[in-house]
Amino acid sequence: VQLQASGGGYVQPGGSLRLSCAASGSIFSINVMGWYRQPPGKQRELVASIIGGSSTNYADSAKGRFTISRDNAKNTVYLQMNSLKPEDTAIYYCNAKIRPLRRFYEEDYWGQGTQVTVSS
Repeated sequence: VQLQASGGGYVQPGGSLRLSCAASGSIFSINVMGWYRQPPGKQRELVASIIGGSSTNYADSAKGRFTISRDNAKNTVYLQMNSLKPEDTAIYYCNAKIRPLRRFYEEDYWGQGTQVTVSS
């Protein structure tokens, strides 16, 4: 099982980016999917998470600007980021709690990280 993230890049303040993260491999089921970020010199923090297709949770810093969504048929989670600010600059990691085939418990999986830089 692996997570492959994409969509990071460089954007000016006020701009938008859309991150994607696809899970692949021998998957029985996926519970929570989410996005974390690690700003330079700081600890990793939760940005947003989604259970199933509609139950979402956002960090205060993301509310009103970011939208997390999920395509269960594609095992993919998205993060639409609007009105980006310089303080959103970070490496963004996707995360998923996945039950692999032939196992009876969930495991925590992380994507490789994608850089988002917001600067003028």
